Amino acid sequence: MLTLVASVFVFGLLIIFHELGHFAVAKMVGIKVHEFSLGFGPKLLGIPKGETSYNLRALPLGGFVRMAGADPNDEEKDLEDERGFNKKTVGQRAAVIFAGPLMNFLLAVLLLALVFLFQGLPVSTTGIREVVPGYPAEKAGIVAGDKIVAINGSPVETWNEVVALISERPGQQITVSVERGGVEKQFVLATVKDEQNGRGMIGIAPETGYQPAGLVPALALGLDWTARVTFMIIDYIPKMIIGQEPAELGGPVRVVSEIGKAAQIGLLFLLQLAAFLSINLGLFNLFPIPALDGSRILFLAWEKIFGRPVDPVKENYIHMIGFGLLLIFMVIVTYNDILQIFILDQQPGQQ
Repeated sequence: MLTLVASVFVFGLLIIFHELGHFAVAKMVGIKVHEFSLGFGPKLLGIPKGETSYNLRALPLGGFVRMAGADPNDEEKDLEDERGFNKKTVGQRAAVIFAGPLMNFLLAVLLLALVFLFQGLPVSTTGIREVVPGYPAEKAGIVAGDKIVAINGSPVETWNEVVALISERPGQQITVSVERGGVEKQFVLATVKDEQNGRGMIGIAPETGYQPAGLVPALALGLDWTARVTFMIIDYIPKMIIGQEPAELGGPVRVVSEIGKAAQIGLLFLLQLAAFLSINLGLFNLFPIPALDGSRILFLAWEKIFGRPVDPVKENYIHMIGFGLLLIFMVIVTYNDILQIFILDQQPGQQ
């Protein structure tokens, strides 16, 4: 039940913000909007207000904003309406399309800002939260709760300084000075080499400290982390395509499973996951794949450069093919999700 409620909350939030972006900018540039709908399929609830009907539909798999003149199959009166989507400038139409993904990035900023506002801003410390069994720190006698004050006689005040001084000495002997119960102790040990990146390590994890955050610092940090995650995903995708990184793809089943796990941990963790999903949704929609916002912007760029639009019927046909391929891809990913979650993960002996 918790998974269901959390999933409806997360998906609903992502869809509402995305479609609200399209809707708000369409209204702003004077486009006639017939319908703002959450979900697809049969209408469960409709609230007409002015020229727009606000609807809730049966299949919670997305949403849409139906604008006059946006579809070449619209009625003649919509295609000829001066307030139709097709009658607006390239820049106005591009703004309407781009506003959806943009709102997903904005949602991520707001969600992460809420997390920092209630959790506090992370503070760098040199305290040790965990000592990994079998690694040099444990063998030397360093324990959780110790606070590192110096390495090889060089004072340290942040965990980044600790990492830098240790990582640049793989396989070398170092002296770690710690404070324990108000008393300073020194430990001599040799680092081990991390086989993945060649850096030195001793097997310790940092304490996480937090300090109260105001609204402005929380928003600034939310913006910073949204940008970081966005560029991390952009960096990861080409590496995944050429095989440098493992392909970590998940469909609706996997996402629902992760939402359920996050909800069990707590609301702040759920908000963090929702922010990550919102960034993914915004970025994915900007890819130049037929049926997605990115491809529609690409067609508008063609119109701007060459001074004439692509035949609307042909463009619509391309989007239909793209949508069909996306559905096939989604079925394959969903099948893999079910296989991983309900079959392979249940087998004994799996680590």
